Amino acid sequence: MLTVSVKWQKEVFSNVEIDTSQTPYVFKCQLYDLTGVPPERQKIMVKGGLLKDDSDWSMLGVKQGQRLMMMGTADEIVKAPEKGPVFVEDLPEEEQVLSLGHSAGLFNLGNTCYMNSTIQCLHSVPELKSALIKYSQSGRSNDVDQSSHMLTVATSELFNDLDKSVKPVAPMQFWMLLRKKYPQFGQLHNGTFMQQDAEECWTQLLYTLSQSLRSVNASEIPDTVKALFGIDIVSRVHCQESGEESSETESIYALKCHISHEVNHLHEGLKHGLKSELEKASPALGRSAVYLKESCINGLPGYLTIQFVRFFWKRESNQKAKILRKVDYPLELDVYDFCSDDLRKKLDAPRQKLRDEEGKKLGLKGGEKSSNSKDNDVKMTEAEGSASNGSGESSVASSQDGVTTDADKETHLTGIYDLVAVLTHKGRSADSGHYVAWVKQESGKWIEYDDDNPLPQREEDITKLSGGGDWHMAYICMYKARSISM
Repeated sequence: MLTVSVKWQKEVFSNVEIDTSQTPYVFKCQLYDLTGVPPERQKIMVKGGLLKDDSDWSMLGVKQGQRLMMMGTADEIVKAPEKGPVFVEDLPEEEQVLSLGHSAGLFNLGNTCYMNSTIQCLHSVPELKSALIKYSQSGRSNDVDQSSHMLTVATSELFNDLDKSVKPVAPMQFWMLLRKKYPQFGQLHNGTFMQQDAEECWTQLLYTLSQSLRSVNASEIPDTVKALFGIDIVSRVHCQESGEESSETESIYALKCHISHEVNHLHEGLKHGLKSELEKASPALGRSAVYLKESCINGLPGYLTIQFVRFFWKRESNQKAKILRKVDYPLELDVYDFCSDDLRKKLDAPRQKLRDEEGKKLGLKGGEKSSNSKDNDVKMTEAEGSASNGSGESSVASSQDGVTTDADKETHLTGIYDLVAVLTHKGRSADSGHYVAWVKQESGKWIEYDDDNPLPQREEDITKLSGGGDWHMAYICMYKARSISM
């Protein structure tokens, strides 16, 4: 780690750190935070000419305490006119974010698109953001280790930066702490950080947050992450050879969509994922035997995550290969068929109420409002605060978009979910290629977060990310529960 000073125009920035294990592009991101000059506009004089994004620090001869000269123009700040209309550019940055209708992008710090896309998807969950804010304000719990605590705080701060900035954010602190907590994300190849699996980053980050965001307060949800993302599974394990049968229960954070030549749609892949064969010791036979494991959902979350199992280990090439097969997925997903009998019984009444309410809406003329007070007994909400307690019922009262549940009402899940985020991968291997996040905003518009370049997209194009070629294809889908107050 070197410390240098940087002269830009009439200013001198002292004690600027250079991490020589990272590329000069990361150093330029630091200077962008200090000067407002985007990395692509920066011209930094070093031995042999201008500093390039991929230069090798060891070949540049930069010394401790050296002064570097930088040229470049910062982003213009448009001055507000003394009179007349107020333009977006004249507003404070936080108000500019609101007018844009979407949060900021994230700089790629060197093969960190897997991390950026994960962050953008999870950042779209308002209940998770609220829990992180509360955690930052309340302080570290005694049973949370220091590295988990620091990564959780960094996640909260990064979410806050994304919400308040119109310019791309450099997630330096978060990335450093992610690598400290999970060293596999710091793997190097020829001095460059390697591409990583976005699903592993998603899983590890959620695990850390689940440890930190636990509450001992009886008035709060004891495990926020489980309530938001946890899926309760009950399984029947049967051996046809011996007739042995047992049941198992577990809680997972994602359903698997297994892909084979028979799978053309998400529904079929989920069905395959809930059935599997395993070999284990049979007490009755005194040897190993094949067991059939059949699983179903026994408790639903506020947000349902689905992973398309597209990567497998290919022995010939000694790397993760990718299944390119096209697998369609819907904007609206109904998981009723995958639920246990007990859960289905609890979903039946809310589903009927939902159908009745939607039928009434279709029956009304444009602009017409029903005066029947009974119609107001049922209010459709989304998953805000309606985390499942494993029984299909809400564990807390909720309030969203002006719809509040009274003390004598509860918010019930229906088993119907709406697509709110897609994480895609482009390329032939998990260890290469490029990850992008496609996130639905509160306004209903979709934004493609390709690192530091957010772009609006049409909803009809989102379901086209289903695979079948070398274009972006869905790797992780996140659905939000459609619930109803009764």
